[in-house]
Amino acid sequence: MEILQGKNILLGITGGIAAYKTPELVRRLKDHGANIRVVMTEGAKAFITPLTLQAVSGNGVADSLLDTQAELAMGHIELAKWADLIVIAPATADAIARIACGMANDLLTTICLATAAPLAIAPAMNQQMWHAQATQDNVARLAARNVKIWGPGSGEQACGDVGLGRMLDVPELVDLICQHYQAHATSPNKQTTLSGQRWVITAGPTREAIDPVRYISNHSSGKMGYAIAQAAQQAGASVTIISGPVTIVSPKDCNVINVYSALEMHQHALEQAKNATVFVACAAVADYRVSEIAEQKIKKSNVELQLNLVKNPDIVADVAALAKRPFTVGFAAETQDLEKYALGKLKRKNLDMIAANNVATAGQGFNSDNNALTVFSKSKTIELPLTSKEQLAKQLVTLITQQQSKSE
Repeated sequence: MEILQGKNILLGITGGIAAYKTPELVRRLKDHGANIRVVMTEGAKAFITPLTLQAVSGNGVADSLLDTQAELAMGHIELAKWADLIVIAPATADAIARIACGMANDLLTTICLATAAPLAIAPAMNQQMWHAQATQDNVARLAARNVKIWGPGSGEQACGDVGLGRMLDVPELVDLICQHYQAHATSPNKQTTLSGQRWVITAGPTREAIDPVRYISNHSSGKMGYAIAQAAQQAGASVTIISGPVTIVSPKDCNVINVYSALEMHQHALEQAKNATVFVACAAVADYRVSEIAEQKIKKSNVELQLNLVKNPDIVADVAALAKRPFTVGFAAETQDLEKYALGKLKRKNLDMIAANNVATAGQGFNSDNNALTVFSKSKTIELPLTSKEQLAKQLVTLITQQQSKSE
């Protein structure tokens, strides 16, 4: 990938078990021609040695803010200016919290404050730590500052838990780094119609836990929401995606906040929408959740199983009800009476626009690469015929932009 040739990437490593992956990350980035400098925290050195990172990077490893020799040349400022991208992998809950608060009590956090380079973090922690309110607040704060959130992934963790929290694998991180540089390489020629705007887009399904191994969900793949995010970003907007669990690659140069449940998505949506220009609610959010989640796996001891369900909050309606609200676009996935239900939601939820599709039609909607939409505003109806979700997303972003300008 020649896109990385000669690029200056500073890799920040913090104290998590996923630090064992970083020598391989350095090797793969160097294979593509990147120049790599490594900064380690004290905690990181408990998992991987500076000597190892020095050997694979070909450069000395920086690990102290108070290194008298390095600071003769103001080493922390030199590193901050040298980098054209800073990637923190793994990014522990502690590191995320300190960067979100603007602390500068070690070399890595000081560099993050002193640099003009883009910053990306690859979270890595126990699944409960990832879902903790404090961590999610810190991640949301970083995403609002255009820090790229790469991950976390889902799976079995070192502690034995299963869920979101694993650092993305090396090939995924290399791909995201390449996407970052590709987007910047093409940015002088991209449209800038949305320059200065901040779009927030929800995408994918939510999962409502029944017990530690079971959940209620739906067939959403996230493809439509991610395509809209990419189209908005290509048109010049700063884009944040609040994504339920999906298996597709994040769009280029978009911030992604990964969530699991409807309540998590609701919390982040309201937080991110406060400073948004446009909010697009494309996620297929579960309407109901289980009132009491079983602490242990439910055994098949009974012929029948009853679940008590309670209604989830209406994310798009709550965003539309904000005192300072963004231009708000809803989605309606229907199987019948599409116009009736879509117009009802448009009025009842006080939306600016709603995009409706018939998911009962073969070859479009959930899990398909194609889709067709009927877009309703308060004054008109526009049909967008069946095409790829990428092309459809570009058409929808254009419609939103046109309608938005009329409403101002």
